[in-house]
Amino acid sequence: MDDRLVLFDILGSMAHAKMLGHCGLVTTDEAKALVDGLALLFQKAEAGQVTVTDEYEDIHSLVEAELEKISGVVARKLHTGRSRNDQVLTDIHLYLRYELKILAKETETLLNRIAELSEENKKILMPGFTHMQPAMVSSFGLWLGAYAESLCDDLQALANASVFVSSSPLGSAAGYGTSLPIDREFSAGLLCFDRVMINAAYAQLSRGKMERAVAQALSSVAFTISRFSNDVILFMSPGYAFVSMNDELTTGSSIMPQKKNPDLFEIARARCNRLQALPNEIGMMTAGLPLGYNRDFQVLKEVLFPAFDYLMETISIVKMALDGLVFRKNILDDEKYNSIFSAEEANSMVKRGIPFRDAYKEVAKNIGKVRFKARSLDEYTHTGSIGNLCNDKVKSRTGSIMAGISGPSPSEIFRKITK
Repeated sequence: MDDRLVLFDILGSMAHAKMLGHCGLVTTDEAKALVDGLALLFQKAEAGQVTVTDEYEDIHSLVEAELEKISGVVARKLHTGRSRNDQVLTDIHLYLRYELKILAKETETLLNRIAELSEENKKILMPGFTHMQPAMVSSFGLWLGAYAESLCDDLQALANASVFVSSSPLGSAAGYGTSLPIDREFSAGLLCFDRVMINAAYAQLSRGKMERAVAQALSSVAFTISRFSNDVILFMSPGYAFVSMNDELTTGSSIMPQKKNPDLFEIARARCNRLQALPNEIGMMTAGLPLGYNRDFQVLKEVLFPAFDYLMETISIVKMALDGLVFRKNILDDEKYNSIFSAEEANSMVKRGIPFRDAYKEVAKNIGKVRFKARSLDEYTHTGSIGNLCNDKVKSRTGSIMAGISGPSPSEIFRKITK
């Protein structure tokens, strides 16, 4: 897990070294030697030439040891005014902020593709259900658009988590500050953090809470994908037969030659449902821990870091599978769905001045006796209806949310520190 933090640990050390020189805790020449040596180490790490091997306890000891090979004994001054407690937490904040930005971009891509499909299929009508019973007229455009907007809300959850981690714990030391005259705002600025975590003790107290906030955001995205996957599975079943999938995306049976199984979406559903447990898992691991650093925190990496890979893979596969979905036309020609036009019939009477309750009773008498007429999509005018999906509004909000998600890459931070 520490290999994921290599670049971020080096960057945090570069910012800290530069701050030590800024505050006069090391000389200008010493600060330059530290920063220059770390810059060389960063370039090696970018090339994949720095990994945490068994001879090192962690990423922090590796960086200091490698730095001493490059810059000499001045490397022993690097740890002035900090602890591994604030060092690893700084690494994690930088890493999670970056990963959240990448995940947000991938989620945005999925959202945009679903929104495109919504527009492309907005005129294909389908029944909408309540209580699993045919209820109202819907469309594939409305159905897909609902999931696009759900992902938009999930992006907001990712943005909120990004705000949480875009705070610098560096300088809180072991969790109680330091008597050395450091400048926490200076190092936070170099690392592109939005703010400093003010109270030194809160930096460690935030452990578990911070990871859980991130996990909640991941589980929010997973929740939407799970429900979408479930809909696809349901709509592919013979009782519905609303959608089908290209054969290359389905699986067969070892004994039943006719089977075309939606395994892809079943696995996506299971993977996403598994992620629903992540926030509670983190909560159980950290609930009731006393103030200050506790080694329990190390285990948080094991459950949270791989979750990003797990969800990113799932999003990628679902996005690919969207192009293999085939939406059935003329679903509402089936007589069993005629009753869903009854509400529209009552609304038509309302437009003629008949009170809705009277119209409702009148139409109810004719259920199963007469065939109701489908209404033109032009009659659905309000925001978010089947005739006025307003996917452009969802995409506009998506753009605003994405603009507020901070997640500079390691290279971008490096350029800021070294300019």
